[in-house]
Amino acid sequence: MTADERLVKAVRTGLAELGDPVKAPEMRAYMKSAMPYRGVAKPERSMLLKRVFADHILPDRVTYSATILALWRDAEFREERYAAVDLSGYRAYRSWQDPGLIPMYEEMIVTGAWWDHVDELAIRRVGPILRSARGEVTPIMLRWAADDDLWRRRTAIICQVGAKEDTDTDLLTRAIEPAIAEPEFFLRKGIGWALRDYAKTSPDWVRSFVDDHPGLSGLSRREALKHIG
Repeated sequence: MTADERLVKAVRTGLAELGDPVKAPEMRAYMKSAMPYRGVAKPERSMLLKRVFADHILPDRVTYSATILALWRDAEFREERYAAVDLSGYRAYRSWQDPGLIPMYEEMIVTGAWWDHVDELAIRRVGPILRSARGEVTPIMLRWAADDDLWRRRTAIICQVGAKEDTDTDLLTRAIEPAIAEPEFFLRKGIGWALRDYAKTSPDWVRSFVDDHPGLSGLSRREALKHIG
């Protein structure tokens, strides 16, 4: 696969020019990031990427995937990985969002291994693909729900956030149940978030789920019932 090196260079050069060496360590500390930051705030980064992506339209999905992975794998600064995530969701390539991209998103989820990357990919990339191709993606989410990797598991739990009436409650249940007894914060918080979000659509279902699962952590339970009592 061949990436669009002009796009990659434009992103990296632009981020370097916008970088703020005072903000960079503060951003890194806030995110507890092993990877350094350039110090580019989200509004400025978004403006840069909007311009770069519009100026470098990718010709096909092979180049699209290769360019995302070049930005991701070779990143020296965290903003470059944010750029990879943003490129993956760029509106011009919406028609390419299908199960064939799940392995790429899986790599990004596992190697990104932190909520800022994982939550965006889970909810805004994996989730829509799941809803468009349930037969192919549901078994993958069920495998991830039982995986040893924390971030695959969190993805399986939260990937339906925002789905509303399109939520597959059987999948939601089967994604949550293997994690109920886990002490890991990001799993407990993810369970609560997924249930709290679905409670906006079906509060009775969420109440029943909580009642039927007394082993839920206090955090998960509080989050789930936050707006329904």
